Amino acid sequence: MAAEPARQWTEEQLKSEEVAKKDIIQFLQQSASEPFLGEHKLMGNIKNVAKTAKKEQLIVAYNQLFETKRFRGTESVEKVAQQLKDVKLGAGQDKAKAKIPEVTSNEEPPKYTKSVLQKGDKTNFPKKGDTVHCWYTGTLEDGTVFDTNVASSSKKKKSVKPLSFKVGIGKVIRGWDEALLTMSKGEKARLQIESDWGYGKKGKPEAKIPPNAQLIFEVELVDIE
Repeated sequence: MAAEPARQWTEEQLKSEEVAKKDIIQFLQQSASEPFLGEHKLMGNIKNVAKTAKKEQLIVAYNQLFETKRFRGTESVEKVAQQLKDVKLGAGQDKAKAKIPEVTSNEEPPKYTKSVLQKGDKTNFPKKGDTVHCWYTGTLEDGTVFDTNVASSSKKKKSVKPLSFKVGIGKVIRGWDEALLTMSKGEKARLQIESDWGYGKKGKPEAKIPPNAQLIFEVELVDIE
């Protein structure tokens, strides 16, 4: 198995002009697995990637690489290990065979990136159809807040309730449905959702969300039923 690379820069260095976008991209391409690079759209010529990638996205990818340990040479090993674990947990021989194509299939890569702001209990995760309760704030790329249920004053806070809905069944945008299934109770995360998993080509005029808009949410999963 490939050795885990050392962190090259601190958070402050990453955000400063000391570290260029090309430097981060080069490090990720040398260190991360191909599936990881594909999910974060970091494959290809460094100059071309640098033209389309924002430095903030690159910093998120850099931090996620070390959080998830999806380094070059480890991805396939992790998948095989998970496959063996599923079999040992009592999956029948037929079920095990049925899972093999899932490991090698070209699944649609996630069209969002998640950065954990506050860790959850890492025990209670929602399943499709569960009712989740969330605090959230949604902004556009320029920082404009288009929606929030987080009260700005203590007086208002008493009358405001978390947003509640059944997750994973299309009640909200796909970016939310997919991302919340990866969060545990108490977790707060920053979600950067591409337009395809947001409001797409039409946008949402009544909420002042333009067409093809990338959306940014801060979401806190406060409870699961």
